[in-house]
Amino acid sequence: MIEPHSIVVATLTNPREKIWGELLALRPEGITMRGIRLEAFEDFLRQILQQRGDSISMSTAFYPMHRVERVDCDEPCEGIPSLADQFRERVGLTVHEYLDGGAPTR
Repeated sequence: MIEPHSIVVATLTNPREKIWGELLALRPEGITMRGIRLEAFEDFLRQILQQRGDSISMSTAFYPMHRVERVDCDEPCEGIPSLADQFRERVGLTVHEYLDGGAPTR
């Protein structure tokens, strides 16, 4: 079951995009997430590791339910680590630790 504070990938329509991050709220009118566009994930990790001040940041946004096509838990699949697992491996923090203000350990 997808609960608030789960790490998820939301697929949106009009325009079509995927958002990866923390689900803050799931309501009949829509979802609130703190995340980034999935296509920016690698750049996001690189910039965190380089500790650049102008890095991509996770922003909090509301997406109305008419745009939400699906919300998937970020889970490993057939030996492929989840994005959250990749984040933890490369940054040295969990996504939640990072969002709570932790500094990268790498």
